[in-house]
Amino acid sequence: MLTDYWYIACPSASVRRHPLAVQVLSRNLVLFRTEDGRPAALEDRCAHRGMPLAGGRVNHGGLQCPYHGWCYDKSGKAVRMPAVPRHESCLPDASIAAFKCVEQDGYIWVCLGSNPVHELPPAFPHLGEQGWTSFRMYNRFEAPVESCLENFLDCPHATFVHRHWFRTPSHREVRCSVRALDDGAVAQYFDEPREKSLVWSLLTPARGDMQHTDRYIAPSTTRVDYRFAEDRRYIVTSFCTAVTDKLTDVYTVITFRYGIWGPLMRLYFEPLSHRIIAQDVSTLQQQHANLAKHEDQSFRIIEQDVLLPHIRRWRRSLESGSLPTGKGEPYDVQIVI
Repeated sequence: MLTDYWYIACPSASVRRHPLAVQVLSRNLVLFRTEDGRPAALEDRCAHRGMPLAGGRVNHGGLQCPYHGWCYDKSGKAVRMPAVPRHESCLPDASIAAFKCVEQDGYIWVCLGSNPVHELPPAFPHLGEQGWTSFRMYNRFEAPVESCLENFLDCPHATFVHRHWFRTPSHREVRCSVRALDDGAVAQYFDEPREKSLVWSLLTPARGDMQHTDRYIAPSTTRVDYRFAEDRRYIVTSFCTAVTDKLTDVYTVITFRYGIWGPLMRLYFEPLSHRIIAQDVSTLQQQHANLAKHEDQSFRIIEQDVLLPHIRRWRRSLESGSLPTGKGEPYDVQIVI
């Protein structure tokens, strides 16, 4: 069932006049635009001799193979074969796999399954809305999707990996309320320490009101949401696309509402956010490079890994073609931060 969800294949700007090769869930695809400018996604393999179509060109709205010039329409059907005489009544029947493909929020999304769970891809919250400021980030992680999801929703690691940038050890006990949802799970934190942190010094006073929730949305989305006094908001949404089982492309949109100060806040937060996520990229690369050296690659999960069990439960269920049970009663976990 993982193939029945939408995944970001690339930013919209990456597909213009020329076709583009991408990998999604270990499947090699080629993206191109038809005559009306809409994106299309095909298997990156000519039915004639297996040539990669991404090396060809767009010709009259179709995708032309660079080897013998076979041309495919958006449905994957070969509609022109230059070597076949024009007086032939019909072309030999040939086609390649085509995939559902839409353009939304500045990205090209694909669904590899024939029956998408949702008609359209999920939207980035408040992107482009009046009063909100946004910026985008892209990173490739040398790690599986599951590790990226867990990392983005893991509070304790920030104390060490992002020390002084995002969190500083306070040795205080924090209550976290966790609840399973129909599409994933959510964790809400109460009375978090915010002292001696560059991010918090910019976002909110150390003693100001704050609500913080981390949400996992199956199969591969995370959303971190902060609410402050005066209805200020800060939202980090990341969509993870599995390139292979060991590589993940992460497309992140950070959106915040800080009134007239929004554009000024972006000047600080955009470079800071790039620095923080670069630390995560490095950490996961080191983690999985080291795991590859060892026969035992199992993980120990403890209660304070609050959302990891839900991530694993959902993804294991979807991989087996089923859905996990829905909502559950909330439960508390104590975490030292």
